Amino acid sequence: MGADLEEKTDRYERLLAEALDAATVAPPADTPMGEAAADCREMAESYLDDGRHFRDEDDLVNALASFSYGHAWLDAGARVGLFEVPTDGHLFTV
Repeated sequence: MGADLEEKTDRYERLLAEALDAATVAPPADTPMGEAAADCREMAESYLDDGRHFRDEDDLVNALASFSYGHAWLDAGARVGLFEVPTDGHLFTV
C-alpha cells in the first residue's frame, strides 16, 4: 500500500505542477473574472506548496489530498472559462 500511495502522490504532484504551467488566465486581470482566475491560481499554487510541505514531513495522505485539491481549483476554473488550457492530453477534463 505504501508504494502505491507514494506513486500516486508523485503522479498528482507532477499533474498539478504541469497543469499550473499550462494554464493561462483567460479574462483581463482588471475584471472580476480576471480576479477570480487569479484567486483560483493562487489556491492551486498554495495547495502545491502545502502538498510539498506534507511530503517533506512524510505525510503522504495529506500531500496527495493537497495536490488533488489544487488540481481541482485549476480544472474547475478551466471548465468555467477562467483559464485557457490544452484540450488534448491528460491535464484537464475540459
